[in-house]
Amino acid sequence: MDTQSWKDVYKGMSSDNIKGLVLALSSSLFIGASFIIKKKGLKKAGASGVRAGVGGYSYLYEPLWWVGMITMIVGEVANFAAYAFAPAILVTPLGALSIIISAVLARIILREKLHTFGILGCALCVVGSITIVLHAPQEREIQSVKEVWDLATEPAFLLYAVVVIIAVLILIFHYLPQYGQTHIMFYIGVCSLMGSLSVMSVKALGIALKLTLSGTNQLIYPQTWAFTLIVIVCVLTQMNYLNKALDTFNTAVVSPIYYVMFTSLTILASIIMFKDWDRQNPTQIVTEMCGFVTILSGTFLLHKTKDMVDGPAMLPVRLPKHGDDENGFGQEGIPLRRQDSLRLP
Repeated sequence: MDTQSWKDVYKGMSSDNIKGLVLALSSSLFIGASFIIKKKGLKKAGASGVRAGVGGYSYLYEPLWWVGMITMIVGEVANFAAYAFAPAILVTPLGALSIIISAVLARIILREKLHTFGILGCALCVVGSITIVLHAPQEREIQSVKEVWDLATEPAFLLYAVVVIIAVLILIFHYLPQYGQTHIMFYIGVCSLMGSLSVMSVKALGIALKLTLSGTNQLIYPQTWAFTLIVIVCVLTQMNYLNKALDTFNTAVVSPIYYVMFTSLTILASIIMFKDWDRQNPTQIVTEMCGFVTILSGTFLLHKTKDMVDGPAMLPVRLPKHGDDENGFGQEGIPLRRQDSLRLP
């Protein structure tokens, strides 16, 4: 392929993609920092009252905890807005950057240890994120929420949505009552499947609000309110079963599995609905997948080593399901963003 052909293939990021990237990075910064601020607030509240880890609510009277909560809300709003400008395949994987921010701030502010391999995990997440950003598809030009509805009602995505709903119902009514307490994949499966639908609806709703604010009112269309209803149902379902998963299984196990399944299914749903890969060549697609795998590797490495310290080898210790740390987070330390909030990748 000659130089001119390469220029035609890669023309740089569009202005919308840049806006979405900035919003996604801002979201990671705010949400990653919110974990540390809330943890400081929980420690401070636990020193003078009943700790959150044993059922106390004294943190509700701690201003620092509320600062952390407000910071997280700002991050969630930025993440919501990012989907209105950039494709999900760009925005969703960048959620892993909040883990890096949390880990770095925990080392600086909370004096928590970060293993050498944890630093390598952070580096892998950064490299993977840069790879995806440089090769992400351009955002589709959409002039009305009706266009999004047309995409959502095409046979391919309708088939995906039907399969997801059937799978969720089977998991909820058949498998969860029998195996929910012993097999983590069933709870995580429900959360991830519903999460992929919620992100598509959030993106549709974000586009509708963006167009409305630019002067083209989309609130008059019933499709906008249909997407709103879908978001509410999907998010409530996610919250319910994610809480059950966190209450039943170790956080260090739930977090990486949920991140992988949620992000993978969200990217798949976006590819089907918005046809992201139709606007790319095979080289770009393979490079994006390599970037995604690099992020996954970094995420697993960071989680696997966050309870390790540099120095002489130590005997392995099995983490309890519920930690007894004074901040309520337990020995698992800094969690992935989606277990503490419902960031929609």
